[in-house]
Parts: sequence; structure tokens; C-alpha cells
Amino acid sequence: MPETAIPGGYILGFDFGLRRIGVAVGQTATHTASSLETVRNGKTPDWPAIDRLVKEWKPSLLLVGLPLGAEGEETEMSRAARGFGRRLAGRYSLEVRYADERLSSRAAESRFAELRADGTLRRKHSGQLDAMSAQIVLENWLQSPHD
Repeated sequence: MPETAIPGGYILGFDFGLRRIGVAVGQTATHTASSLETVRNGKTPDWPAIDRLVKEWKPSLLLVGLPLGAEGEETEMSRAARGFGRRLAGRYSLEVRYADERLSSRAAESRFAELRADGTLRRKHSGQLDAMSAQIVLENWLQSPHD
């Protein structure tokens, strides 16, 4: 299969941060994604939580958001996210791809504000915001061309 083709099934998407990692799941058939949860990150990621999600969803691919600089250049955080991606690949023997996440946090905050305004959410919770950012990165990636 060419590297650009999307394998079938589920994809887990990760919004990597130094304290928290947002996680979302996407379906390749529908090109949609849903936020799942946020796992803690410190000296090491919460591997038992990530293990559980990988076991539950059995993804065919893992996607890690890259916090690139304003001009698309690598940053210290994008290098850390790539390191996390390499650990995911080694731990689960799954293909890992990367996606530009520069606008995901702003989009997640906007979506979060809409949910608060209509009463769906009562207060801002950073964990939910991280998972929502992962969802947006994954949605954008699923809806972009991959031939």
C-alpha cells in the first residue's frame, strides 16, 4: 500500500503536550472523529491508559499532531511530538503518521465556547479541550486527500 493511502478501520489521534495528551478516534469509512479522553504526560506518558485505548480500538494507524511554528518549521514541541510518535510505533508496531496541528487549539477553543454557550458544557476543562484538539487534528487529516 502506498504511504499516502489510508488503511481501513480505526485511527487513534494524539494531541501531544508535556502535561497532557488528548486522544481521539477516527473512522476511515466515514472520515469522522470523536474525542475520547486525555491521558496524563509527565516524565513518561500514561502508557497503561494508552495501552487500554489501543487494545479497545485496535487501530490500523496512529496519528500524532505536530505543533509546527508559524512558517511550518519544526519546533522543540514538534520534535518532542515526533519522539512520542517513535515510541508509539515501537511499542505497538503500528504505522505512525504526523499532521500539522497549528490551528487545532484555536478551533477546539471555539468549538468548546459554542458548547458552553448552548449549555452542553458548564465550564472549561483543559482535559476535554486536549481531547477535542486531537479530534480536530484527526478530522482535518481524515478529510484531506491521501491518494
